[in-house]
Amino acid sequence: MTIQLSGTGQRYWAPALETQSREEWDSLKLALLQKHLVHAHAGSPWYRASFDKAGVTPGSLKSLDDLARFPFIDKQTLRERQEAEPLLGDLAAVPERDVVYVSASSGSTGVPTVSPFTAQDFDAWQDFEARLFWSSGLRPHDRYCHSLNFSLFVGGPCVLGAQKLGALCIHAGTVPSERLLAILRQFQATAIWTTPSYAWYLGETAQKEGIDPRRDLAVRRIFVAGEPGGSIPETRERIESLWGAKVYDYYGLSDIFGACAGMCEERDGLHWAEDHILTEVLDPATGRPVPEGERGELVLTTLQKQARPLIRFRTGDIVSFTSEPCRCGRTSQRLLGVHGRLDDMLIIRGVNLFPSDVEAVVRQDADFSGEYRLVVERHNHLDSVTVEAERRHGVNTHPDDLAARLTRRLKAVTGVGAAVTVLDPDSLPRATHKAKRVDDRRTGLWTT
Repeated sequence: MTIQLSGTGQRYWAPALETQSREEWDSLKLALLQKHLVHAHAGSPWYRASFDKAGVTPGSLKSLDDLARFPFIDKQTLRERQEAEPLLGDLAAVPERDVVYVSASSGSTGVPTVSPFTAQDFDAWQDFEARLFWSSGLRPHDRYCHSLNFSLFVGGPCVLGAQKLGALCIHAGTVPSERLLAILRQFQATAIWTTPSYAWYLGETAQKEGIDPRRDLAVRRIFVAGEPGGSIPETRERIESLWGAKVYDYYGLSDIFGACAGMCEERDGLHWAEDHILTEVLDPATGRPVPEGERGELVLTTLQKQARPLIRFRTGDIVSFTSEPCRCGRTSQRLLGVHGRLDDMLIIRGVNLFPSDVEAVVRQDADFSGEYRLVVERHNHLDSVTVEAERRHGVNTHPDDLAARLTRRLKAVTGVGAAVTVLDPDSLPRATHKAKRVDDRRTGLWTT
């Protein structure tokens, strides 16, 4: 299939690809998947052993339905394999000399999971980012301000997709809000990418400083990711009323690449990277596919990533999809929403945080009893977390010193700047069955 790149006046980045029929999409995915399984089996010792154990080979796949015969992989397996072989591990299907870039997750259990890219992987990723940006209306005449973290975060290089389509790009990163507002004002940026809560907070901060975002700033497109709010109409409307700009929700995954899906100008679901990532939406209890449009666990299989294939990766996200063509004319699957998580993960200012992350840190410190609680609150539309941890009987270290030590350790391990309150011994309730570790005091948020 020949892919035709669009010119500046055309509607699509890759017209032939983006508007092909569902039959053509399925044929393309099958051809890519068959080739990809051969690559994974040949290059990765772990996948060879995994396939052998399950009694399957790349040749076992004759149709997309046959993928159900292949074994799952999950985040815990990624951590275990990486701990066994640091950096790339035996999941990698290429030698290290072929890897040109690595991103990393925020570091659950203190060990960030690495996502490697070959030059081909990286170029394909940026081309898809450009495709998404184009579908959202970004054009070469735009001035795009990228205000996501650049430190190992897979969202950092997404700015290169905007550069690829020809936009003037401002690599702002995570600077203080006053500095970011000054950048937006000085360069009159027309587009920005951040988290939903920070877009809200930044708009209100501007107003407090006497800046009217609608009048004094030129931002007319706001790309958001990292939190569920971007897909919630009420949240988008509040942000848009502050800025006089349209909000476009994007969905990314650190284990594959930055944005796997994003909203076009219709903003009716998120167009999926269907030529790069095959989706399954499964009933978590039975492992069987759910009907289209119904909610289930998102399971992903890479189709082109050379450095580290992921075959049937269980994300833990509860999602729904549609394959109905969009009003924009694109025919790729659309993610209708991330409705919740299978686990109890929190998202604090775009960073994933599990109570088990905190438990691992608290219980490594002998001055604490090991009992803890997370208090989640929302101030100025930004989520924050306070860790309440009990000191042990007989510990005479000043509570302020204990709190400062635990704060530093939590930040180093999880990447979250949590406040810490040190409690007296026996302050927290004990549970005989399942402890309640999270006290969520937020209101008016999304439902799961």
